[in-house]
Amino acid sequence: MAAESDSAAESPSSRKLRVPRSRRSVNPEARMPLLEHIRELRNRVLKALLVIFLGAVAGWFFYPHALAFIQRPYCSLNLPAVSYTVAGHQAHSCSLYVTGLFDALFLRLKLAIIIGIIVSAPLWMYQLWAFIAPGLHARERRWAYFFAGSAVPLFAIGGVFAYIAMTKGLRFLLGVVPSNVHTIITLDNYIGYATMMLLIFGLAFELPLVMVLLNVAGVLTHKRFVKWRRVIIFGVFVFAAVATPSPDPISMLLLALPCVVLVELAEVFAWLHDRRKARRGVAYPGLTPDEVAEYGLDDDPLVAAHDAEAGRAEV
Repeated sequence: MAAESDSAAESPSSRKLRVPRSRRSVNPEARMPLLEHIRELRNRVLKALLVIFLGAVAGWFFYPHALAFIQRPYCSLNLPAVSYTVAGHQAHSCSLYVTGLFDALFLRLKLAIIIGIIVSAPLWMYQLWAFIAPGLHARERRWAYFFAGSAVPLFAIGGVFAYIAMTKGLRFLLGVVPSNVHTIITLDNYIGYATMMLLIFGLAFELPLVMVLLNVAGVLTHKRFVKWRRVIIFGVFVFAAVATPSPDPISMLLLALPCVVLVELAEVFAWLHDRRKARRGVAYPGLTPDEVAEYGLDDDPLVAAHDAEAGRAEV
């Protein structure tokens, strides 16, 4: 009877609605067992491979246009036509050749896969990010957004400069051929040359981003940056001179000057970032001054922050 009277005394308005708790509130750190991680990785990899496959299918049909675009720097040389025939076809100044029965098929597959990787890059990069992001803190996610958003445009800008420099490199490489020797350039060699130039310029343009990453990690401070600036710039010019196939200064400057500008921008970022950390007194988070001295890191920001705190305490 008492239980019935208590239940009757409770009004519907006094009863609290039970709201199901989200998975994030139940598991605030988003931890998963090892098998769940492996299963999640498998699903993300399969989705990434699926979008690359669909991009490669599109690249298969887009192959003639892509090949004409890649071949344009070679055709723009306007080389004199040679008077010989290959496989019954009259050779001309813009001819590329294959030497095997299956070479054309394999090259089309190779170029289609490259096109698929490039076209579907936002989708498979999102799958990679969706697997990594749950394990990052909010600050780490912000930096990851910054680096991912900067790496792709920098690589694309490097690809543009590589496309411009390809003509110079081809003119030099073909210019060293003796006059009584005819050059038969295979399609495989030419695509390999274009890919090499793209990787050299694209990865070189990522150098400032690596320097910014080292500064954020506390490895490369602005003081150390200033100390090694001349060596870094000299190394950039040496790398540009070695990496570009043409000995003319234009090709070297097409690679070196943009990299130097980006390096200087990275130095400005390091100065602003170190200045901000010095104000907050956290030049090397998680390390004591003794550990900073033991590892040989620059301790000026820590000393400045310590003196500023001591001054405020005296006041």
